[in-house]
Amino acid sequence: MTPRTFPAWRIGIGADDAGYSYKETIKLDLEASPLVDAVRDFGVAADGHDAYGLVAANVGEAIRAGEFDRGLLICGTGLGMAIAANKIPDIRAAAAHDSFSVERLVKSNNAQILCLGQRVLGIELARRLVAEWLTYRFDPTSASAAKVAVISAYEGRLAAGAPGRQACG
Repeated sequence: MTPRTFPAWRIGIGADDAGYSYKETIKLDLEASPLVDAVRDFGVAADGHDAYGLVAANVGEAIRAGEFDRGLLICGTGLGMAIAANKIPDIRAAAAHDSFSVERLVKSNNAQILCLGQRVLGIELARRLVAEWLTYRFDPTSASAAKVAVISAYEGRLAAGAPGRQACG
């Protein structure tokens, strides 16, 4: 999957019922941001109880298909969403709860999905982290690019049915 050249992000956002209120608040921030071109809400609705795995898979598949550039997923801790999103081939997702981790999520790992935990972050910090996240871009000429390529190659071997493990060193 090759990222497109663009002036602003296309973002898929989703939450389970444990992250619903943060999703609604942050969605308004994203829609108002000049760094965001489009936002699609993948759920849940106010009375929804979809499992986080389904929401994460839907956002991840939309990114993989090229419909969106990035995803923001919110559950109680962010951990379940990250685990579920990482099951989608070519998707890298992580829970991050501080500024440095959000920066490295993008700049060191070229992760497309930021996962947040409503039960572990205050809303103002969550909003700030998302605002910072929008400003970061992965540099494909950076030293980190080779490390991300190793992850992609490993995933490709697994998808092809080849053994994943290789000798290190």
